[in-house]
Amino acid sequence: MNEVNLHKQAWSVPMPPTEHSLQPERVPAMQRILDNPFLLLFLGVTIPTVLYVIWGVMEVASIPLGK
Repeated sequence: MNEVNLHKQAWSVPMPPTEHSLQPERVPAMQRILDNPFLLLFLGVTIPTVLYVIWGVMEVASIPLGK
């Protein structure tokens, strides 16, 4: 019983900080993109606009020339 109490106490002692834990954790690129609402707004407006412009240019280019 006494050995069990010592084992539980050993787990409750906080570990001293190491060099690895002192360095800030690197945030993944996709998380940085999804956490930025203004970038999401910009991409949500820009990507469809560019795609529709490309689609429109392809449609106009596919119209046969008049004689």
